[in-house]
Amino acid sequence: MTAIPTSIDETISLLETQNYICGRALGTVAFLALRLNKPLFLEGEAGVGKTEIARALSAALGRRLIRLQCYEGLDTSSAVYEWNFTAQMVAIRTAEASGEADRQSLQEELFSGNFLIRRPLLEAMEPHAEGPPVLLIDEVDRTDEPFEAFLLEALSDYQVTIPELGTIRAAEPPIVVLTSNRTREVHDALKRRCLYHWVDYPDFGREMEILRARVPVATETLSAEVVAFVQGLRTEDLFKKPGVAETIDWARCLVALDTVALSPEVISDTLGGLLKYQDDIARIAGGEAARILDEARRRLAPA
Repeated sequence: MTAIPTSIDETISLLETQNYICGRALGTVAFLALRLNKPLFLEGEAGVGKTEIARALSAALGRRLIRLQCYEGLDTSSAVYEWNFTAQMVAIRTAEASGEADRQSLQEELFSGNFLIRRPLLEAMEPHAEGPPVLLIDEVDRTDEPFEAFLLEALSDYQVTIPELGTIRAAEPPIVVLTSNRTREVHDALKRRCLYHWVDYPDFGREMEILRARVPVATETLSAEVVAFVQGLRTEDLFKKPGVAETIDWARCLVALDTVALSPEVISDTLGGLLKYQDDIARIAGGEAARILDEARRRLAPA
């Protein structure tokens, strides 16, 4: 287990050990979240590295990563706990068959930890040998307001309540990262309990650093053309602009095809690695790809 970093620079360096390249603003808020035991709320477009920072922190600190993937209709049985009804029924029938079905003792046994199925929030509150885990609450904007209200207790006091067992409080708070793609506004009461950061698309220099770290086998020339093309593509009127994740995936596709330099033909053939909607692909393929590539090369050309 690695110790919590003691400075912003240490935090940035720690993330870099996992090939996560971030700016000082994100490094600062990550350091403060670790230092102050505050949840980190990251908002931004899909594919800009919000989820990845939780994975990087988990790996770099040697902590377990516990992920709660949010969706509409998420409730406590999926997020916190549920009882293993099948095992409980087997225990009841076994007790009845053996003639040892003492009602009081059987009820206490049935609603003990032995029959409890632990879901992410409960798991995160329990002690772990390697230290408090990293709890990733991913795409919290996909849940509804009642579940947001439930999260307030968990994130305010780092505790959850199970009626049959009582309140379970974390001896040491987990490292909490919440992400949102902003499909809807998350309630202010939840945001107030967190440190907030908007994760934007990186500039050319930082995206080049990311590509060098994540796709080191790509040549410098190809990487520069890929980043310049993607940066140009993001200025177009697209249904879904490509994120950093798509830049990395596309570069890996190009390397797998032994591509040395971009061409309109290669771009059109591999747009599925970069764009995820047919309308966007149809709009960019062909002449538009050639135009964006020409503009990208002009920006790369020495003055």
